[in-house]
Amino acid sequence: MSTVSGLVRASHPAPAVAVTAIGLGLAVVWGRSPAGIAAVGAAVLAGQLSVGWLNDYLDRDRDAASGRSDKPIPNGTVAAKAVLVAYVVSAAAVVPLSFLSGLVAGFAHLLAVGSAWAYNLWLKGTVVSVLPYTVAFAAGPAFVVLGVPATPPWWLLAAGALLGSGAHFANALPDLAADLATGIRGLPQRLGPRFSSAATVVLLLAAAAVLNLYAVAASAVILLLARRHPFQAAMAVALIDVLLLILTK
Repeated sequence: MSTVSGLVRASHPAPAVAVTAIGLGLAVVWGRSPAGIAAVGAAVLAGQLSVGWLNDYLDRDRDAASGRSDKPIPNGTVAAKAVLVAYVVSAAAVVPLSFLSGLVAGFAHLLAVGSAWAYNLWLKGTVVSVLPYTVAFAAGPAFVVLGVPATPPWWLLAAGALLGSGAHFANALPDLAADLATGIRGLPQRLGPRFSSAATVVLLLAAAAVLNLYAVAASAVILLLARRHPFQAAMAVALIDVLLLILTK
């Protein structure tokens, strides 16, 4: 049971479930058939699990060095080899599951997942660390729409790219100091907390603007009222963006 629990925790279950739910929501709104909706859910979940497991496997030594007792590999809940095997199995499953939605859609999803793998493997500590998020969050919605089949509208791709870019900065904000201490020098770490916070706000507001001008005003109010908790405010704006991304058509 401890191995299963450790594998679940190492998969980064919260973002895995969240991104899968977004994919399912988009599939429903864009009129995918029941089989198509199931195909989207299976492909996205497999992809997200692979990304989480690869992340924890690659970061195992860094997490141990920084005293991350919440991480299942360093604290002994699950063996690194088991996480690596889980990654390989889920990564292999992503390919056929992606192509259940069609050839072009399948390649779009593999682009999204491949971008996330590239982030974990190399780009996380480079000046272009935001690029995998930009690509993945645009290619993900494109995957759903291409499987209809239909042509993804420009605003869907633009909003996804902006949301993903903002999510990268927002996700990095709480751990900037720890990341620098362990040698991670991605774009947020190079810019520092002030400029990374500004980038988060600008990108998430831009995503809202692409989707709905009224959402910009609501998002701006949230950010102004929550100056003492900027990260939580950014997450609230991101949630608004995600809901609009699913519901706008």
